Amino acid sequence: MKKLQMKRVLAVVMTAVMAFSVAACGATTESVIDDQAATRGLDEGAGEIWIDDEAIALAGSAASSQAALDACTAVFNLMNQQRAAQGLSQLAWSDALTNAAQVRASEIVGTFSHTRPNGSAFWTVDSNCMYGENLAKLYQSADSVYTAWMNSPTHAANIMDSGYKTVGIAICQAGDGSWYWAQEFGY
Repeated sequence: MKKLQMKRVLAVVMTAVMAFSVAACGATTESVIDDQAATRGLDEGAGEIWIDDEAIALAGSAASSQAALDACTAVFNLMNQQRAAQGLSQLAWSDALTNAAQVRASEIVGTFSHTRPNGSAFWTVDSNCMYGENLAKLYQSADSVYTAWMNSPTHAANIMDSGYKTVGIAICQAGDGSWYWAQEFGY
């Protein structure tokens, strides 16, 4: 396996491991519906640096299923295949966005929204790199979540945005086994 591919696989593994560890801490489910994709403008929050070190520090202490790891990789590959078919550059895997996606995936188990549980915007997990976000819940496969995102104009717009150059994807497995997805985009 090439070194770059190994780094990507390790990033996906760490994402899923981190997401599972936060979900296992007993998040409760609240019925908040927000099925639109989220973006922030290049000037939104300019000059403000938000990095939620506490949230990122929660990551990394438990194992996740191989199915979740494989699903993150599969979505990444499906996105890049679709982008290439449309003449767009492929997205690069970002460890920083992966960490942010892990935080967001764990947060949406309790409150499914692009607004964080503390009321701040999604991008405040790491304002240095987060510019777009797709969320999903209860999809148990890469194909199903990717199809749902591509059938939603706002989510598909994030995936096919030619300005985005990087992505991170995470799945949080809730206590009942359901999956919560976060996909974070950057420039």
